[in-house]
Amino acid sequence: MHVLILGGTTEARRLAELLAAERLPGLRVTNSLAGRVSAPRTPPGELRVGGFGGVEGLAAWLREHTVDLLVDATHPFAGTIGFNAADAAATARVPLLALRRPGWRPVEGDRWHEAGSLTEAAAVLPALGRRVFLTTGRLGLAAFAGLSGPWFLVRTVEAPGEPRPPRMEVLLDRGPFTVGGERELLRRHRIDVLVTKDSGGAATAPKLTAAREAGLPVVVVRRPPVPGGVPVVAEPGQAAGWVREAHARRLPPDQVPLTPPRRRSR
Repeated sequence: MHVLILGGTTEARRLAELLAAERLPGLRVTNSLAGRVSAPRTPPGELRVGGFGGVEGLAAWLREHTVDLLVDATHPFAGTIGFNAADAAATARVPLLALRRPGWRPVEGDRWHEAGSLTEAAAVLPALGRRVFLTTGRLGLAAFAGLSGPWFLVRTVEAPGEPRPPRMEVLLDRGPFTVGGERELLRRHRIDVLVTKDSGGAATAPKLTAAREAGLPVVVVRRPPVPGGVPVVAEPGQAAGWVREAHARRLPPDQVPLTPPRRRSR
């Protein structure tokens, strides 16, 4: 049985670790990374790096490499790959499961302002603060490039390119972070507004706690939906159980429930 994990997340790496630890006879695991980070944390199992070439390329890869199960464990904001995976899995008749960490939820004391996109976040930002802690990733800075008034502290794993805001400082760092560290960062840089994506998970959640304690407004960009009809689990252990069950049954692909193809809306 061959399992392809579309990864690059903590959850994907944990799933690969769980499957490696189980030592299921005949189980082959391939981890696919997009290649956007130059020094990724590599999971156990086989590794491929780079894109597939859209729906057709991914479907062809699934067939060529005789993939029996596909797990989409990409980042909640990876966007296109989730829909490509749904269409390619249906085309190649490969069962698909989405592994998505739960999103964050506001609690008492939070001052959240939800936005449907980075562009919407940039539009509401000037009215909320002048010193911005921006944690939306290096690939999303173009949405804020036209804002000349606010000053930005941009935290990313790797150095961002252009276009980007004219007044900014880059902080290269990778989670997990602590509440104490985030408190000090907000204080030291005199931050008065936080902008983040609803990535979920515990590794980067301390910034929300620190912002709540300081009474700061937080612009939260809502995550895109998982394609309709694709089963979703929240924990790597649940995804490992799905693989384990299929392995135990040893059903051929045409006997495992499939997800229908979904088309991207423009």
